[in-house]
Amino acid sequence: MSGRSTAPGIGRLLAGVTWAVLLLGLWVWGRDVGEGPGGWSALTTGDVAAVGRPLRVALPPARTPLEPAEPRRVEVPAMGIDAPVVARGLDDTGAIDPPPYATPGAVGWYGAGVQPGAEGVALFVGHADTTTEPAVFHGLSAARRGAKILVTRVDGKTAEFTVDDVRVFGTDRFDAHKAYGPHTRSRAELRLITCGGTFDRATGSYTANVVVSAYLTGVSEPRDS
Repeated sequence: MSGRSTAPGIGRLLAGVTWAVLLLGLWVWGRDVGEGPGGWSALTTGDVAAVGRPLRVALPPARTPLEPAEPRRVEVPAMGIDAPVVARGLDDTGAIDPPPYATPGAVGWYGAGVQPGAEGVALFVGHADTTTEPAVFHGLSAARRGAKILVTRVDGKTAEFTVDDVRVFGTDRFDAHKAYGPHTRSRAELRLITCGGTFDRATGSYTANVVVSAYLTGVSEPRDS
């Protein structure tokens, strides 16, 4: 997965026009896979399909946002995801630069944006697959409403997020603000983003993006040494 955008040089603040352009870069990032997978494809098809909505799960209340702190690891226990998080910036076109294909088990965090647990929307991106094998977010669309996402931070705290929405957005009818904008003001929210739909060998791109949305519901304090 790689990114393409029409506004290079953005990325210091997620606000106003900068925020809108970043979202556009994220969308096109999912359309152009660069090196592309060699036979693997994402598990889900669909066009703006709210994958997590059919399950009527009682969700916990949101927790007060934390002070900012950078992430170290992200876990989705129900899906067997346990991965290091690396800060990523924007590429020369202004889109988020995902982790290299050489490290398919790493998750990229947009380091100039919101830190997970703090108020706002923190953005995590990962590959669905590489040229030879599934990557860290392969099958991400199988996440379900109510699932837990744990983010270990540099301050020793573990921020616990609860999934409240899983969507597969077709690239031909993509709404960036709906995909990446906050669901509720003043909350700490998280997005896990990867490619979805099917891989079109003719165009070298996927037909959709998977966006897992979650919000802060708990925190584990660091243990005394």
